[in-house]
Amino acid sequence: MGFFLETLLGGLMAGMLYSLIALGFVLIFKASGVFNFAQGAMVLFAALAMARFAEWIPKWLGIDSALVGNLLAFVAAMAVMVVVAWAVEKLVLGRLVNQEGITLLMATLGITYFLDGLGQTLFGNDIYKIDVGMPKDPIFLFENLFQGGVLVNKEDVYAALIAAALVALLSLFFQKTATGRALRAVADDHQAAQSIGIPLNRIWVIVWSVAGFVALVAGIIWGSKLGVQFSLSLVALKALPVVILGGLTSVPGAIIGGLIIGVGEKLSEVYIGPMLGGGIEIWFAYVLALLFLLVRPQGLFGEKIIDRV
Repeated sequence: MGFFLETLLGGLMAGMLYSLIALGFVLIFKASGVFNFAQGAMVLFAALAMARFAEWIPKWLGIDSALVGNLLAFVAAMAVMVVVAWAVEKLVLGRLVNQEGITLLMATLGITYFLDGLGQTLFGNDIYKIDVGMPKDPIFLFENLFQGGVLVNKEDVYAALIAAALVALLSLFFQKTATGRALRAVADDHQAAQSIGIPLNRIWVIVWSVAGFVALVAGIIWGSKLGVQFSLSLVALKALPVVILGGLTSVPGAIIGGLIIGVGEKLSEVYIGPMLGGGIEIWFAYVLALLFLLVRPQGLFGEKIIDRV
């Protein structure tokens, strides 16, 4: 039972990180109806910016404090992501208002490759380190209940708590604020939202900026765990099955979907993997997403669209 709980907790914490990245997909889809393939590239770009600014800013300003250096690097990286959001609206989305969904989808694919190339040009293509002071020591829980206790990494615990807090804040933002309601109105109907005075260009800059903030936090957490490298964008794409499972328009769905996939892939790798030669963790999420597309294509919490003829 102790080993099972250890695997379960590891899956839940990994699932919260998947949920955090999936939120970027959900936020942009809710506000613009665009499935943003660039979210993985945004996570990588933001993590690169954070890693390099954390290295450069202390040298430029002669700062010895790691905390101050990281805070300034975070602000600088967030400013870069806001500029990216503004550029995406001005140069891409603003010129494709009311176009077909496939046109917008292809535009986000173009943004993906552009950000990948721009990241290498501006920040380099080595493996970089992000050190924000999260403890990496393991701890033992429930030692009184199970022999040896349950081994958990402190960094995973902190990362899961940060992800959970951010998910809760974004849920409140969408449900309780005027801007959040405007974002949902734009997602429902661009033309109708414009007709009642909602500025489409400002809304898109806001939502891409918020998605950039989510990408930055996710990039910092994953970069702290794995290092900032270009495979990070592939890790971020693990969030695609999460949004398919939870529903493209549902913030709670992103949370539940992430937890299901995080737990499912860990348990299947540990208990079924040895019988199949391992490797289940790599493809489990995508097979589960395929099954959901066959049975419930709108996801667990997605809106069911009914077309009447």
